[in-house]
This record gives sequence, C-alpha cells and structure tokens, in this order.
Amino acid sequence: MAAPLRVAAMAAVLAAARAPLPPELRGPAGDARQEAAVRALARRLLGSRAAAVALSVDAALAAGGPDAYRLRSPPGGAVAVAVTGSSGVAAAAGLYRYLRDFCGCHLSWSAAQLRLPDPLPRLQSEIRAATPNRYRYYQNVCAHSYSYAWWGWERWEREIDWMALSGINAAPAFAGQEALWQRVYRTLGLNQSEIDAHFTGPAFLAWNRMGNLHGWAGPLPRAWHLQQLYLQYRIVERMRSLGMTTVLPAFAGHVPPGVLRVFPRINATRLGNWSHFDCTLSCAYLLSPEEPMFQVIGTLFLKELIKEFGTDHVYSADTFNEMSPLSSDPAYLAGITNAVFRAMTGADPEAQWLMQGWLFQHQPAFWQPPQVQAVLRAVPLGRMIVLDLFAESKPVYEWTESFYGQPFIWCMLHNFGGNHGLFGAVEAINHGPFAARRFPNSTMVGTGLVPEGIEQNDMVYELMNELGWSHEPLNLPVWVSRYAQRRYGAPSAAASAAWQLLLRSVYNCTGACVNHNRSPLVRRPSLHMDTQLWYNASDVYEAWRLLLSAGTALGSSPAFRYDLADVTRQAVQQLVGDYYQRIRDSFQRRALPELLAAGGVLLYDLLPELDALLGSQRLFLLGRMLQSARAVATSEREAEQYERNARNQVTLWGPSGNILDYANKQLAGLVLDYYGVRWSLFVSLLVESLNTGSPFHQEQFNQAVFQVERGFVYNEKRYPATPVGDTLEIARKIFLKYYPSAKQGGRDGPP
Repeated sequence: MAAPLRVAAMAAVLAAARAPLPPELRGPAGDARQEAAVRALARRLLGSRAAAVALSVDAALAAGGPDAYRLRSPPGGAVAVAVTGSSGVAAAAGLYRYLRDFCGCHLSWSAAQLRLPDPLPRLQSEIRAATPNRYRYYQNVCAHSYSYAWWGWERWEREIDWMALSGINAAPAFAGQEALWQRVYRTLGLNQSEIDAHFTGPAFLAWNRMGNLHGWAGPLPRAWHLQQLYLQYRIVERMRSLGMTTVLPAFAGHVPPGVLRVFPRINATRLGNWSHFDCTLSCAYLLSPEEPMFQVIGTLFLKELIKEFGTDHVYSADTFNEMSPLSSDPAYLAGITNAVFRAMTGADPEAQWLMQGWLFQHQPAFWQPPQVQAVLRAVPLGRMIVLDLFAESKPVYEWTESFYGQPFIWCMLHNFGGNHGLFGAVEAINHGPFAARRFPNSTMVGTGLVPEGIEQNDMVYELMNELGWSHEPLNLPVWVSRYAQRRYGAPSAAASAAWQLLLRSVYNCTGACVNHNRSPLVRRPSLHMDTQLWYNASDVYEAWRLLLSAGTALGSSPAFRYDLADVTRQAVQQLVGDYYQRIRDSFQRRALPELLAAGGVLLYDLLPELDALLGSQRLFLLGRMLQSARAVATSEREAEQYERNARNQVTLWGPSGNILDYANKQLAGLVLDYYGVRWSLFVSLLVESLNTGSPFHQEQFNQAVFQVERGFVYNEKRYPATPVGDTLEIARKIFLKYYPSAKQGGRDGPP
C-alpha cells in the first residue's frame, strides 16, 4: 500500500476508534467485564483446554482489602478447577498459580512451557490466597523507549496477559501522549516547526517526556501519532478490563521554546543541561510555580487526555529527573510540587500523583531531608504515591522516615539500559519488601518491578512477581530448583545444580549493586577497563558445563535453549575480559607475540563464535530489533529514521556518543560489526605502537573509533530477523574450545 493510502487508512481506523468511550470503559471495570476479559485471556493462553477451567470475578472476595483469589475443584463434571478472583488480575494470578504449582507450567518473556497434563489435575482441597500489597506495580518510564518503542498491539497484548498472570495491577499507559501535546501546543499558538523541533525520535521519547531532551532524532511523523493513539485506546481498554489501574501522564512544568515566543512575558527559567548533552538538545524551560500559565497548560493537557482515554485518577509527572532544581530553597521546591499537583486536580479533583523517587537517591547531596520534605509535604498525605525505585540496592524510605508519611511502593529496578548480562540481588529482593513493611510507621502500599529494559533475566522477575503475593521470604534454593523444573518441563539434577550455582553467584549481588554491564566486551576499549566481577567466575563456568550436560534430556525445550545461550554468552563475556587482560598485559610488557596471539583469538574466534551463538536465538538478534523499528514506518523515509533511532540508542546514544554504550546489548550483528570492529582497531593500534615505538594515545583512538561507531549507526546493512544455527551445537563447540582454559583462569587459549 502506498504511504499516503496507508496513512489515510490508519486515520480512518483511528476515527472509528476515537468515538467517545462508553462510560463503562472510561474507568475501572465491573466484575462482569473483568470476568469476560480473564476468560478471554485463558483462551488465548490455553486454547481449547481453557474449557476445563472456570474463571469468575467477585470483588467481595477481597473484603475491602488487597486482591485475593480462591482455587477449588468442583465435584464431577468437565471443570477441573474453578478460580475466583477479587479482580480480573487476581483471577489471572490464581490461574497462573494453578498452572505453575499443579500443572508444572511456566511463562516468561523468553519462552512459554505449557505442556498441560491430561486430564488437568484436580485439587484435594480449596486454596485461598491474598496479597499483602495493594499495588503490584510494573514498568519504568525508560522502558517505554528501551523496550516498547516499536511494539504493535500483538506484542502489547502478550505483555498485558503476562502482567495479569503475574498479578500486576498497576502500570503506566503512556502511548499517544505526544499527539495530545501537539493539540495543546497548537491551541496555545505554536507552529508545526516549533512542535517538530521539540519532540525527539521514538527511541528517545522517555527523556523528552521528563524534560531531559528535545529534538534529538526527531521529528515525529504524523503516522506515528496516529499509530500511538490507536495503540493507547487498546492498551487502556485491555488493562482496565482486567482490573488494572492505568497511570496516565501529567504536566510536570516543562515547556518548548515556542511557548516563550507566543507568550513573551511568561515566567520561565532554563534548567541546566542533562547528562552529556549541551543546551542544543537539553536545558528545558521550566515554568515558575507562580506563573498562571502553569495551571492553564497543565489542566488543558490533562482534560484533553481524560476526554480521550478516561481515567483511573492516577497520574505520573517528574519535574527534576536527573536535573538540578534552580534553587534548594524548600519553599521553591514545595511551590513547584504544589503547582504540578494543582494542575492535576484542576482537571481531576480525585487526582493522585505517582512520582518516581529516583531523584532522591540519584542526587543525594542536593536532596537532603529539608528538600525531600518540601516536595513530599507539598501534596496532601495520601494523594501522592512514591516509587522507591532502586529499593533493592539504595532504599530511600529508610532515611526519609518512610517518605514522611506519603505512601510508597518498594521497587526492584534491577536493569539499566536494557543491558544483557546475568544479574540479580535475590537476597535483597527476598527480604527487602518484608523489612520495609516492618519499618517503624511504614507507609508501604505495594511492590514494583521497574527495569529500564526487559526480556532478560526471567528468573529474577518470576521471583519478584511471586514475592508480590507472599507474606514472608521464600526458600530460594528450593524455589529455584522448582523454577528450573517448571521452566524446562522436566526434572534434571544437572539443570537444578546449575541454577543453584547461578543463584549463589551472578544472582546474589550484595551491597549497592548496579546492573549496568561494564564488561570490556560492550565498552569502548582502553587500557584502563574494569574487569572486576561481583561473583566467582568459576561458578558460571561450572553452571555452563552442567547445563550442557543436560542438553540431551532438555534440548527440545525452547526455554532451556535460551538459557543455555544466555549462560554461554555470560561465560564468553567473562572470557573476553580475560583476553582483554592478556592484551593489556602483553602491551605493557611490550610482548608483541603474546599480544598478537591474544588479539587473534579474541578477534578471529571468540567474538565470531559469540555472534553465531546469539544468532541462533530470536531475542538476541539485532535484525529482529531493526525489523521491528522499520515495520512501524509508513514510508521508506520513516523506516530509515526509525532504524537510525534504534541503532543510535544501543551505541552512541546521542549525536556524539553523549551516553556512549549506556544501552549496550549483546546481539548477533552488533557483536561483530560494532564491538568487534572497535576491538580490531584497538588491537591494531596497540600493535602499531609496539612496532613503531610510539606511545598509544587514547584520545586519538577515541577520535578514530568514533568514526567507526558513527558509521555503524548510518550503514544500511541488513541482518537476519530469524534465528540461524543450532544453539546446542554452537554452545558445545565454544565449550570444548574454551572451557579447559576458562577453568584455569583463561590463560591458555583454545587449542
């Protein structure tokens, strides 16, 4: 279909979708609607086998408290189990409990193991469960760019199903907001060029929404707005139909420069730059809390949003995300906060503000108790909920007297930038929420999963979701053995032993742990790279051996193949660190033959083998990501823009490497054509330095390698979007070559 026709067709569909929402769809759903939604979910999940499961919703089951569900097997008949939940989410969580604990099933981002017993097992006695948490929250603002940017409805539907089955009952619904902001800006008098100069490209909208960034990788095409509006209608309808609370965006006080042209006397001040961007692309304008237009703009936007999508009365806004306020005066901070809240209540008197607490731990020198109190006490108690975003590592509630009385959600952040790498802080998440609930005068109202990127480390998220319904910590060694059996669909002593090793090593980071992959593999090479690990590398090598030994028995399981690829990837990542050390040590000793040997293994064997391994798994394909980005486009010009957005985000992150490699990924294609080319240049310059007797200059290398990095963003090479090769065979080949030397410290190299 030609591009204009595609846009016209999309507009027609959107016009139909934009008919006023019936009252029953504009807010929380009743029992009957939630019941219908969870039954439809079961049919999507189980097909014809869903007929043996009776699902119902009865709000009275919660008795006015948090969600609850009941499982029982009715006498006789074709129904094996009847699940009743206090909400659609509770019923879905009860269904997954039955599938998990009684049918041995498993569902995750990487794979589904749904081999159901025939007939379905019947329960010996009734089971009742109630969560201690009013909220089980999910999603990070950043994930909307790092993970969801290119999703269509099919992928969103799967995610919302997973959310419901995981017992999640609150999440942001942020799609389509730029279309509404465009309407508001036009109403205010901005022209289209000013609006286009403000919005970033799709892969960077998360930071545009928080006032960090403007203009980069934009503008947003008209077709993008239409697609995102259509998505948002479906997302909010489905979430609400299952009993979830949708969190909508609100005005945080930032305005585009065009507002200052239209209102030259407006009281606005420019904030400082964000991260490593200069004021060409950052330094947002922030309205003064006394400025009357603060309320006009904020209320206008929220009224437009509510008219379009209805509301559950919970809104998100972040005024100072990783940006220093103009003043540390508590009166100023309270004024800004109160202005944001008044703009919410001007449109919705029942508004409740959900605020990320990231700023308090990100800039602790600024956010001292008087400043934190000023923000939190500027909103009536109970009308703000704070996400203690990094509570598994740096909890804020502990030093703020439980957020000075405001309710908070204990969150596991876990992942930064959507990086790949085995990681977890399982002891912290197994005990942290319960310690927070016991904290003196605790105001904790829930648990949350807030990774910056998803589709990694499935085990940690399964555990956290289960803890959202638990009243006490779990026995982790027992839990992880059962997890492995459910995930692979069969018991395996070797697989269980492998998971015990992973549990005590990569998944048990203690202290102030940050899961931001800094392996030499995914960082711009230098002679001063950090190769320290928080765990014993030999535990990963032994887990690798054990998983491979289970390959004959479990090799037909997609989840097993994914995990084998992931553990092999981790082992290779460790080996890259070892070979980097050999390269660096050889250079410093001026041992050219040893440098050539180590560099040769890295460049011509280890990295190509890793690329081939990743190419055998769907979730590790660069081509899949780029294809998803291009598929959203309605013209070749849009396709090229979206592909550059995707390529830039995982590499340079900005025009000049402003946040270089922050969102690094280990993907087939990226390993060879980006990381591999950088390493090749690095090794060749070290060799040249030894051959000529001239020093190695890092800054000269950085300038040269930037051209390589930028070239990758703009090249048009196509990569496979479907897996190639056999994961087991590739992993075994790498193992046979590298495992013996890995166990000895990685010093000998492959035969």
